[in-house]
Amino acid sequence: RTTIQREIKAKEAAIKSLSSKYCSVARRRKHYNVYSTFSLLRSSYADSDSEDDKTGQQELTEDLVEQCIYSIGDHSTYLRFNREPCDRLIAFLKEYFDPNEAGTSEFSLAIEEGVDGARLSHSHQRQYTFVLQSMTLWREVLDNMFQLWHLAEEDLLDEVNNYALTDTGQGLQRVQKSPRSVAAMQKILQKVQRKVGGWIGSSTVHLGDHNVPNALMFIDKYIQVPRFLGPLVLTLDKIVTLNQTSSALKGYIDSFGGVKVLQKRILSDFFRHAFDGSGADNFFDAGSCIDGRLTSAWNWCSSIERKDYFPIFLLTGFTGFDGKEGF
Repeated sequence: RTTIQREIKAKEAAIKSLSSKYCSVARRRKHYNVYSTFSLLRSSYADSDSEDDKTGQQELTEDLVEQCIYSIGDHSTYLRFNREPCDRLIAFLKEYFDPNEAGTSEFSLAIEEGVDGARLSHSHQRQYTFVLQSMTLWREVLDNMFQLWHLAEEDLLDEVNNYALTDTGQGLQRVQKSPRSVAAMQKILQKVQRKVGGWIGSSTVHLGDHNVPNALMFIDKYIQVPRFLGPLVLTLDKIVTLNQTSSALKGYIDSFGGVKVLQKRILSDFFRHAFDGSGADNFFDAGSCIDGRLTSAWNWCSSIERKDYFPIFLLTGFTGFDGKEGF
């Protein structure tokens, strides 16, 4: 704890140093005497009548620079806890699986429509690419979340595209067109397509229909991504520590084939059935569309307690995918 406090103080000192260096107006220091207080009062009145106020210009004060630095820090923290799980899963995919060769059938990513609830039929190679492009898309969405949130608010408050209260099959929803959010998502999608080289499945972005009624629901769906990827990554990381805890736990993990085999077993199940088009009443609502990939992932989460490796999740401290109670 002493080390943490020391690092916090060093960080705060560095921020104050940067704020003082790059501001255009230094922060006025408080001096507790009558004369300095009177001088500050006079200077504050003088500042209110300055040319900067008359022209509407704003000076770059120490407080403003400090606020900018803290905002950058908040953004970095958000990316670390929300985007990083996507980066870790992509790294796991590339480390444990060959894009061309499936190896043993146990670790093949191939899926077949009608088998284990799958709505899609993909070879190992095709499923590998499908998973990679899906998680890359999620990563890019989370990387641009603040911009998307801003555009979503503009769409929600748009006076031209009013909402219509509609029964979507999931109760009454405010169905509203969201042109700004759709345009931004299409740009992100095009970037991902160039990055991964092509696209497998549908590139339809559901927004303003019975699947995703409005921009708020759209944002909410992608905010959930780190809530199920985060616990999965933590479990995979803690298996190594769990294996070193006691001989009994090591023996239990060895019954799955050891640490690496257990990790690969969990990953192969996730990469197959969290991206198999399942989780909806019909192919259009789930399938391979942009929104349907999230539906399939949540469907996998809802069945986690039926997996033979579920006790491993519990032993690593897993409590649920919503961070509070249950899943």
